[in-house]
Amino acid sequence: MPSQAEKAALFQALHQRQEVFVIANPWDAGTARLFAGLGFKALSTTSAGLAFALGRRDGTASVSRDEALENARSIVDATALPAAADLENGYGHSPEAAAETIRLAAERAGLVGGSIEDATGDPAHPIYDFEHAVERIAAAAAAARALPFPFMLVARAENYLHGRPDLDDTIRRLQAFEAAGAEVLYAPGITHPEEIRTVCAAVRKPVNVLMGLKGVPLLSVKELGELGVRRISLGSGFARAAMTACFKAAREVMDEGTLTFTAETLYMSELVDLFE
Repeated sequence: MPSQAEKAALFQALHQRQEVFVIANPWDAGTARLFAGLGFKALSTTSAGLAFALGRRDGTASVSRDEALENARSIVDATALPAAADLENGYGHSPEAAAETIRLAAERAGLVGGSIEDATGDPAHPIYDFEHAVERIAAAAAAARALPFPFMLVARAENYLHGRPDLDDTIRRLQAFEAAGAEVLYAPGITHPEEIRTVCAAVRKPVNVLMGLKGVPLLSVKELGELGVRRISLGSGFARAAMTACFKAAREVMDEGTLTFTAETLYMSELVDLFE
C-alpha cells in the first residue's frame, strides 16, 4: 500500500492535470473496492450514502463526525487509491471546528482531501454569512497547510442546493474561498453549461462539478471538461442507483411474486473478480 504522503501527491497531481477526471463516491469499503477494480483513480465519501447505509435521513446532522471519520477510515484502508471525504460543514459552526475536522480527517482517517461547506444545517438560516463562511475556510486551509503532505481542501458554496440560485454571490464566495486557501472549488447544484463555464472562468483553482442530480441537464465527461471543469463527482448518485435497484427488486418480489430482477444482476464470479 502506498503511504499517505504518496497518496496525497498522486491526488494533488490529478487536480493539476489539464484533463478532467471523475472521482467515485463510495459509502463503504465494499463499494470502494468495486470502484477501484473498475479503474477509478480516486475516491471521496458521500455523506448521504453513509446516512442511507446507517438507516438515517440525510441532511439532518444524523451522522456524527466520529461516525463519518470511522467510515472514511474503512474506505481509506480498503484500496490503494487516494481518498477524500465529504466533511459537511466541519461538524461545527466555528472556524475552530472546521480546522479540527480537517486535522482529524488526515490524522485519524488517513484522508488526503476533504470538503467544508458553507451550509449551516439550519433551515431558517441555511447559509453562513459571507465573512463567517470565509473565516471557516481560512481556518480549515491553515489546518491543511500544517499537515506534512498536500491536503486538497475543497470549499463548497451551497447556495444552489438551498433555494438560493444566486450566481454572483456564489462566485463571490468561491473567489473568497480561493483567496483563503482552498485548493478546489465546488458549487453543487450548478448544472447549466453557461453557469458552469462562468464559474470555472472566475477562479484559478480546479473546479469540481456535481453531476447526477435528477431532473437537470446531464452533461458528459467530455462536455464538462470543455467547459473548464477539472473534477466531476456524483455525490449520492451511485448510492441512489444501488438503493433504486434494491427497491425495484424488492417491490417486484412483494408486488408481483416474480424474480425477474435476477437476470440483470452480476454473477457471483464477476463480483468476486472485482474484489480480488
